[in-house]
Amino acid sequence: MMTSMTENSALLSPAAYVEAVTTALAASAAYYGDGTTPLGDDEYDGLLRAIAAYEEAHPDEALAESPIGKVAGGAVQGDVPHSVPMLSLDNVFDADELAEWAAGLERRLGHPVAGWCVEPKLDGLAVAARYRGGRLVQVLTRGDGSAGEDITHAADAVLGLPPVLTEPIDVELRGEVLLTTAQFEEANRIRLAHEATPFAHPRSGAAGTLRAKDRPYRIELTFFAYSAIGLDDLGHVALLENLAALGANTAATTAAAPMRYETVEQVQERIDVIAGLRTDLPFGIDGVVVKADSAEDQRQAGNGSRAPRWAVARKLAAEHKVTRLLAVEWNVGRTGIIAPRAVLEPVVIDGVTVTYATLHNPSDITRRGLMIGDQVFVYRAGDVIPRVEAPLVDQRTGAESPIVFPEACPRCGDAIDTSEQRWRCVRGRSCQAVASVIYAAGRDQLDIEGLGGTRAIQLVEAGLVKDIADLFTLTREQLLGLERMGETSAANLLAAVETARGAVLSRVFCALGVRGTGRTMSRRIAAYFGSMAAIRAADADTLAEVDGIGTEKARVIAAELVELAPLLDKLEAQQVGTQVTEPQRPTTDAADATDGGEASAGGPLAGQAVVVTGAMTGPLAELSRNEMNELIERAGGKASSSVSKRTTLVVAGEKAGSKRTKAEELGIRIIAPEEFATLVADLLPTP
Repeated sequence: MMTSMTENSALLSPAAYVEAVTTALAASAAYYGDGTTPLGDDEYDGLLRAIAAYEEAHPDEALAESPIGKVAGGAVQGDVPHSVPMLSLDNVFDADELAEWAAGLERRLGHPVAGWCVEPKLDGLAVAARYRGGRLVQVLTRGDGSAGEDITHAADAVLGLPPVLTEPIDVELRGEVLLTTAQFEEANRIRLAHEATPFAHPRSGAAGTLRAKDRPYRIELTFFAYSAIGLDDLGHVALLENLAALGANTAATTAAAPMRYETVEQVQERIDVIAGLRTDLPFGIDGVVVKADSAEDQRQAGNGSRAPRWAVARKLAAEHKVTRLLAVEWNVGRTGIIAPRAVLEPVVIDGVTVTYATLHNPSDITRRGLMIGDQVFVYRAGDVIPRVEAPLVDQRTGAESPIVFPEACPRCGDAIDTSEQRWRCVRGRSCQAVASVIYAAGRDQLDIEGLGGTRAIQLVEAGLVKDIADLFTLTREQLLGLERMGETSAANLLAAVETARGAVLSRVFCALGVRGTGRTMSRRIAAYFGSMAAIRAADADTLAEVDGIGTEKARVIAAELVELAPLLDKLEAQQVGTQVTEPQRPTTDAADATDGGEASAGGPLAGQAVVVTGAMTGPLAELSRNEMNELIERAGGKASSSVSKRTTLVVAGEKAGSKRTKAEELGIRIIAPEEFATLVADLLPTP
């Protein structure tokens, strides 16, 4: 059940209450100003609840400037009056609180609610767009709810906000303006090109862009309509349909489209679906909005001073948090890439404690102006690696210090090639020979049993192996000279190496660790060219013809192949990756050829786009994800890592998460591992 505010009042003393109000006002001003608040959503929501709890327990001590009960926390004002107050939403934070809110609304109405509408809570800025005779004449921010700021100058850069409606009517559309994920990335690319500080996150980018004037560049945003003044007596679902018919963009075209339900239980299920889709949506959401659908129910419930009584936001855990950058580590990858990693003051994001995050590359650090000690925005969505987005420059105290870039390779001490954005040790793969050998020997590459980390270190430190080609020159006598290497172990390792000599082309190519490729791409490249000689002869334009390789990636792969020429010559001399070829594929349809032969155009998965999620059971329990993908492609299908409208089949094992949820939402066929095993039984490896 919902914890009462009175029970929480002990969290704040009188002095702490005053400090909390001051902090909340500052955070609100930043959030509704340029979006660069030093508090994450979770912290801000918790602060407001603590303030409200104190004020409920001590009403005579409530400060006049308190944010409770005020639109935008009382932190902003406007100079253009709204035709009708533009309110915020009250929040609930779990299923019990939502059920309690819904029951309270029905008690207020005196009858059950006549249907609920559930839609995503978009993480942008609320605006009002006024039309006269169907033509856009003015756009306002929400401001303090009574009056807003005129931002009409920005309207031409807002997609989905039509300059002319399909009907010549007087109406005011209300909705959210935001930067989609793609627009956010493009906006920061443009800003960096103009030597401007990148946006911290999409919301701050939208806030800054809407208010900016006289910029030497243009940044596009997107509008999603969810309400209107002047289209009266329409239920919410019908209103959204009317808005779309007028030419305005709505969330109806997304996977999280607004839907109508009869019961709160159905509403809860839909919330879970939208939460599961969150990482796959092309824009940010920070919750799900539940509304009474009936116009009559809305009229009877009425509005409070801050929020309507017939709608509520079910908040989701924040994906953005603010924490401190404590240090930067410089790690050398197996290809010699020197990658910076942020060491963070631990912060919990969506239930996961984050202490490290990616910093991309040195030039990105410079462009973002990061410093040790900075308060920084950290972003994490689902299983995505956390990343540092931007510093809160206005929170600096003067105690921050510059990030020191390495002058020599942190791994071997040799020089660094800084000619590209991603720095690299001049020794390339030789710098991390152990890592390269371990990777090449892995299950999804050459699958050399017995060649783990300890053995790889021994071989490299003994000078027996400088690259993966040297594995195929090892002798019994050399191995017996290693510590803790007996006759049996030596014989087993040599046998495993000899088996790897006959590995199919795609596995050998994958073992090279070419940047921009992995197991799936290696299969596509091997299937397309058919031999290592053909791959080596391909230029960037030819490589770009392979499914999934664009112009930029093709350039990287071509350069890598030139660099790998000496290693490839050594492998050829050892008859590795040459005697087993794969059929050349002039086109890249769904049935990619894979290890062990050509994919069957008439196989059991012919024409199917298949996604595997969760832990496999039964006959598939021992297969790695890459082996599952190979199995799919041998059966004539095309393996994919994400669910989309093009997906035709999802194999869902134990603990399948958001991918299964999205498949259910899109109506995609879902089968269990055992059913899939029966489907491809003739292609399963022999036990």
